Amino acid sequence: MPNQQNQYGKNAESPIQVVAALIRKEDRFMICRRPPHKKRGLLWEFVGGKVEQGEMREEALARECREELGVEISVCNLFMEVDHRYPDLFIHLSLFNAQITHGEPQKLEHTDIAFITPAMIDHYEFCPADKEILERIQKEWK
Repeated sequence: MPNQQNQYGKNAESPIQVVAALIRKEDRFMICRRPPHKKRGLLWEFVGGKVEQGEMREEALARECREELGVEISVCNLFMEVDHRYPDLFIHLSLFNAQITHGEPQKLEHTDIAFITPAMIDHYEFCPADKEILERIQKEWK
């Protein structure tokens, strides 16, 4: 029996490589709200997206931040990696610490952008893949 393929034409058992940015401003970090027409619409997430074939993760993250926020970033060290299986998608999410080097975040893709403290996390409904990351932020950021 052939392997099932996901919506990106890849083996359903191989995760899609996804990158995201942990952008901090003092004691806060940036989150973005997904548009209503997309899967997991209106949930909050870290800015980022799928790594395209031939791209390095850091290149993909810089591209996604340009496309979604209209900013240039400096990608720093890896904060955390998680695997998550949605009903329609299996992802490997790499979250990098990042800094905006040029521009102000704009809502080019998302319906809202917020900078929140770890204490505010429970006031937002996040994409399920971010759960472990948010728990680590709440635990480590005092």
